[in-house]
Amino acid sequence: MIKRLMTAAVLVACAQAASADGMQSLEGFMKSARTGRADFTQTVTSPGKEGQAPKVKTSSGSFEFQRPGLFRFDYKKPFEQTIVADGKTLWLYDVDLNQVSQRSQSKALGSTPAALLASAPDLNALKADFTLSSAPEEGGQQWVTAEPKVKDGQIKTVRVGFAGEQLATLDIVDNFGQRSVLKFNNMQVNAPLDAATFQFKAPANADVVKQ
Repeated sequence: MIKRLMTAAVLVACAQAASADGMQSLEGFMKSARTGRADFTQTVTSPGKEGQAPKVKTSSGSFEFQRPGLFRFDYKKPFEQTIVADGKTLWLYDVDLNQVSQRSQSKALGSTPAALLASAPDLNALKADFTLSSAPEEGGQQWVTAEPKVKDGQIKTVRVGFAGEQLATLDIVDNFGQRSVLKFNNMQVNAPLDAATFQFKAPANADVVKQ
């Protein structure tokens, strides 16, 4: 579920703000980062059942975005999955299952991390959907906390971490107590991206499910 919300989830770039304040870094990112690509690792921790330890899953891959509204996540390990937002449709392709899920992008994203970093054109647009606030420095990063104004969604809070002028971490907690932490590396901001990056065509023999 977190992967779908992240649909990607989620995005990478460098904030060009001179200040160490998280809100100013976020504002700098929104103003300056139009495209980007990066590698990522994602750690998902799910609450354990009674008497059981939490379950932890780690995955990795690459992702690219073009604001507003276009992004692509390619999960490589441990299982191959591709998530593409082409501006109208959100596609999720599970290679092992040979299944493609197709959803309306406007309905699928809403107040999600992908909307937070990829879809909104500026900080004022973010404030229409999220309550934003600077958080204390932690782990050498400056943080912004974003809480969706729509409370009946699946996301509870999102924390965005900046290391200096670089977007470094996305920390998401959903309303089921599941936590997903994405850490970004090898960022290239405002790099030219091929338009085909954000196009998706389902394989001829794949099972396509419209949701």
